[in-house]
Amino acid sequence: MTPLDQESEFETYAAPARDDFQTASLADAPTLGEGLRAAREASLRSLEQLADATRVRGEYLRALEENAWSLLPSRPFTLGYVRAYARALGLDEEAAADRFRLEYPDQSEKLQAPVGSELEDVKKRSPWLLGVVGVAVVAVVAWNVTQRIMTADRAPPSALAETPTTWKEGEPLSVVQVSAPMPAPADQTVPAPYITPGLDPEAQAAAATATPATAAVPPGPQINVGAAFNPKGAVYGAAPNVSGVTLQARKPANIVVRNADGSVVYFARQLAEGEAWRAPLSGNMVVDVSEPLAFAVYLNGEYRGSLDGNLVPVSRLNQMAASSQAAAARAAAAQAAAAERARQQAAPPTPAPSPATIEAPHPG
Repeated sequence: MTPLDQESEFETYAAPARDDFQTASLADAPTLGEGLRAAREASLRSLEQLADATRVRGEYLRALEENAWSLLPSRPFTLGYVRAYARALGLDEEAAADRFRLEYPDQSEKLQAPVGSELEDVKKRSPWLLGVVGVAVVAVVAWNVTQRIMTADRAPPSALAETPTTWKEGEPLSVVQVSAPMPAPADQTVPAPYITPGLDPEAQAAAATATPATAAVPPGPQINVGAAFNPKGAVYGAAPNVSGVTLQARKPANIVVRNADGSVVYFARQLAEGEAWRAPLSGNMVVDVSEPLAFAVYLNGEYRGSLDGNLVPVSRLNQMAASSQAAAARAAAAQAAAAERARQQAAPPTPAPSPATIEAPHPG
């Protein structure tokens, strides 16, 4: 059976049948505790034996005999202990419970509903009070609505002082004469452009006498320049001054840089959008990516498309960067040479000396 000090007061306990001791009474005892102790001593049993019989802790039984209510648990549990202890001692458990309630009254009082004549008066007057409050609220709302209607803005009168004589009800309107357009208001005119005194005539004269020499310069070879690399996140790998190849992620993608046989991994990471990796100039490395189109290739800082496969040797990317740099240098040199030739052709020729000005050698 579950111990009484772990359940509610409704646990029942059947005391063992004993006829070897005389039943005592609580009526002659000064207190409940003294009566319980006297009955236990008359039964020639110890607290430990009664604790095993009632399944109530020994310290709680001792507190009951000593009237130490502060050492006991909550009131419902204590009342159950009193009943069980009295039943085990052969006492009247109801008498013991009543004695406990008398000596240890319940300090908590339950709330009671208010009663009296004042409450009845309030109940009688409440409908009248509610009616008065409702009438007052309706009056205030009606007054505010009336004031808003009376003070509302009225429609402005018509701009026409009187109806024209040509407007007659039931007849079509006559031909309306439209006058000439009026000039724009002064605040809507465009101001005249400012002319610096003495500057514009000189500039026009210089432009008239200038020779369009640059118009005859033939266009040089065009240099195909790609979009410049714009770092939008962390850049891993080699330093920018020793690398000509940069791989930038267009979206989150995986990249692994390893040797040819895959035994050594130099770099492995999932690059976020905008992050990049720079390839070193030397080393037998292979770039292994999860999605080739997710990486933009920049050679010497210029965009050159996407990777052409999942496995790309770093040496091939470096060769492409070197070839691109050499082609750009050759194109720049050719363009500079073409510009120099055009400048020489546009320059006026140096006049040769006239024969009349050449002096013959003087004889002798």
